[in-house]
Amino acid sequence: MRCQCQPKRAKVFWFFFQKITLAFSMACSFPPVVVRGARVLILGSLPGQVSLARQEYYAHPANAFWWIMGELVGARPALPYGERLDVLRRRGIALWDVCGSAERPGSLDTDIAADSIVPNDIAGLLAAHSGIALICFNGAKAAAIFRRLVVPSLSTEQGALPRQVLLSTSPACTRPRAEKLAAWRGGLRPVLSE
Repeated sequence: MRCQCQPKRAKVFWFFFQKITLAFSMACSFPPVVVRGARVLILGSLPGQVSLARQEYYAHPANAFWWIMGELVGARPALPYGERLDVLRRRGIALWDVCGSAERPGSLDTDIAADSIVPNDIAGLLAAHSGIALICFNGAKAAAIFRRLVVPSLSTEQGALPRQVLLSTSPACTRPRAEKLAAWRGGLRPVLSE
């Protein structure tokens, strides 16, 4: 099902007798990047504004995702986007977001309106790609949304898949890149060792 994101009408709030209008924009995720034989699924929360504008996963230049993928599997930021995705596919790495759509002004995960989230059909993706044996989360927010909205829809077998919460690659996570790289290297060890 394709996301039908449309800006919602502005919500009106009264504050100290003044009318203040806040417009929340609806953001939609991209289709999954997956290939037959995928072994690990990396889940983010929802694409940020730069990614949405460029229609690319992790397009913000300060996001460490592609730098980390370059160090671990050769999907370097200097490669054209399509080639980076091809490298992930060849290495058995699938990529998607937990949120199919949600209201969020800006790009911060903390600004995602929890009651607006429509999750992606991750159970369907796992059923179609039964070789996926590990789910990794790009940050704690993606893992929390997954636990709340996706886990109830999973089969017993899917719910038993190992899960790994990794440091967010977002620039909002101020941990050093070397620390992020070490966490991702450890989390993706099963894929990297094959």
